[in-house]
Amino acid sequence: VEMNEQALLTSAKEVEKEIKTALLNKDMSQKELTKLIGEKSTPQVNRAIKGDMSPKSIRIREKIYTVLNIQK
Repeated sequence: VEMNEQALLTSAKEVEKEIKTALLNKDMSQKELTKLIGEKSTPQVNRAIKGDMSPKSIRIREKIYTVLNIQK
């Protein structure tokens, strides 16, 4: 079980890094991203970026990937 948790954590960190790098490359803040994807809550978007696995966070990440042109 510990290995699975570690793998999840590693994957989440990689996703977070990829999204944050894309934001930097586009000179965009999380607040701007939140508006762009049609969400109201920057903290909710932040949770999604950090790898939260709730259905809402997964939907938000899918929108982020589309807007930032990240292939998943």
